[in-house]
Amino acid sequence: MRSTHPTVYLERAILVGTLDPKDDPRIDPFEELATLAESAGVTVAGRLAQKRERPSPHYYIGTGKVTELSRLILESKADVAIFDDDLSPAQVRNLEKDLKKRVIDRTELILDIFATHARTQQAKLQVELAQLEYAQPRLRSWGLHLTTEQQAGGKAGVGMRGPGEKQIEEDKRHARRRVLALRREIKDIEKRKQREVSARAGENYCVSLVGYTNAGKSTVMNALTKAGVLVEDRMFSTLDTRTRLWHLKSGGRALLSDTVGFIRKLPHALVASFHATLEEVAQADLLLHVVDSSHPEAEEQIAAVNDVLKELDCSDRPTLIVFNKVDKLADRVELSVLRTRHPDSVCVSAAKGEGLRELDKRVAEILASRLVELELTIPVTEGKLLSEIAAHSVIVEQQFVDTQVKMRLRAPRHQLWKLERYAHANGKSPAS
Repeated sequence: MRSTHPTVYLERAILVGTLDPKDDPRIDPFEELATLAESAGVTVAGRLAQKRERPSPHYYIGTGKVTELSRLILESKADVAIFDDDLSPAQVRNLEKDLKKRVIDRTELILDIFATHARTQQAKLQVELAQLEYAQPRLRSWGLHLTTEQQAGGKAGVGMRGPGEKQIEEDKRHARRRVLALRREIKDIEKRKQREVSARAGENYCVSLVGYTNAGKSTVMNALTKAGVLVEDRMFSTLDTRTRLWHLKSGGRALLSDTVGFIRKLPHALVASFHATLEEVAQADLLLHVVDSSHPEAEEQIAAVNDVLKELDCSDRPTLIVFNKVDKLADRVELSVLRTRHPDSVCVSAAKGEGLRELDKRVAEILASRLVELELTIPVTEGKLLSEIAAHSVIVEQQFVDTQVKMRLRAPRHQLWKLERYAHANGKSPAS
């Protein structure tokens, strides 16, 4: 199901960034930042780039570029300047003083998008925590507009004089208390989420979709499970993990989870606060790394996703790269290059339904390779267990003897604890 809601644009912005002299001139350096701005409901009114090896500690860009930016803001009637990197509180303060306009950086923009898309209580708490952790070191500069009338009574001591200083200190204390409360609440959610995911994993294989934002993970999920989840052509349209049952063509089944999209320079605070949401990734039997094969920076996006997985301690999970949107490739040579670099991959067009049978087959093979072979003797009275075995295991040989069923099968590791007591005394232990 694709969203048809139009984006409402409320503000006009100038995009600002620095370019490494070694960057490929054929790639638009502002493409991703422009998409992020549009996802936040901002109209891009202009762009300003400066080639320099390292940012200026005072303004991030040079003083001459600050003058040029001020003129561009005036001419385009822009409301805000959006920078493609993180800015220090001092840089924001200096820029806003000279530009007389609001200045936000990449992290603040991404946090704003996350706040807009958060629907469940869990996602809202996680976004609030990330926003507060980002805001804490900036409260002083943000609070300078407060007046002396807003201060509590009494004389201000050294270092505490000036407009609104006591109010700022109160804001800081309130923020610290709120951060601690949010961490406790999210920790409880994380523990509950671990129990839920572990319980589900006890009955089924778990497969998680991961990938760069807007790579088409939700479209892949719909194509594989007929889930009918909302698909939007916007960054971070999925924040809450959604799980559906996937019936594989081989006869097996798995729980397929769609997770939040990753991005380069994903704010560390977001990665930390979204640990609970990404519990499915941490416990998955297999990760399907969905890649937009038509994107000119597909390799860079693969690297960015791998960096986030490493930060989540999930880089050791079995992973299958799925090159999506192959129907949008103008030149199939590009796909050949990607396949050469990643030979153990699958190519699909989830929107067109192409390559899904091959993906299904590869996933079934990978999951089957994680099966353990064993021999069992089970009483026919254990009907529920026999049904579970038929649903989740591969029965190689089966024989009915009196009131018992003797079988040789290949079973998932997460089912072994149920089967140990029925293993042949002279055979291998299922746990071995």
